[in-house]
Amino acid sequence: MTSAKRTYTKKVIIFASGSGTNAENIIRHFQKTDFADVIAVFSNKASAKVLKRAHDLDVKALCFDREAFFKTNDVLNILKDLKPDLIVLAGFLWLFPSKIIQAFPNKVINLHPALLPKYGGKGMFGEHVHKAVIANNEQETGITIHYVNEHYDEGKIIFQATVPVNATETPESLASKIHELEYEHFPKVIQNLLESPVSE
Repeated sequence: MTSAKRTYTKKVIIFASGSGTNAENIIRHFQKTDFADVIAVFSNKASAKVLKRAHDLDVKALCFDREAFFKTNDVLNILKDLKPDLIVLAGFLWLFPSKIIQAFPNKVINLHPALLPKYGGKGMFGEHVHKAVIANNEQETGITIHYVNEHYDEGKIIFQATVPVNATETPESLASKIHELEYEHFPKVIQNLLESPVSE
């Protein structure tokens, strides 16, 4: 006897380039609800662990290359067919094409591991951010969830949360603090946006 398939009203698609711990956290969050579902995970790296995480959680996993993303409309057309209510970038390192942003206005968001507008821009991700925060003797850092536009980390800020930076902090210890903020807040912010979408 097979269990009845869950029904849900909102559809989320995640883009990720790496391990995918945030993607897994988001997928698991919505699998516990009937409100929304992560229907697909897209990655630009065939070796990205996020693809296996998605597969293990029975979520469609797709890999694409630069040509399909930037030069042709292959990825755009798949997204249009899937009709997501929200596109979530969770550790996705390529600049998002304007054609996709324009096709999904106010529906593409990103998570950044610092308090924007500080420590944003091309090349500022992961350990690079944490090292810069420590080197500049910042007293606090945190996460920023923001809308995506045509420039790295410059879209309208949706949510921020902070943690203190201790005198003995290392990039590894700071990364651990940031991950805790991400796991706690990212799914909640996504759900809030789905419940109260911004009008186009």
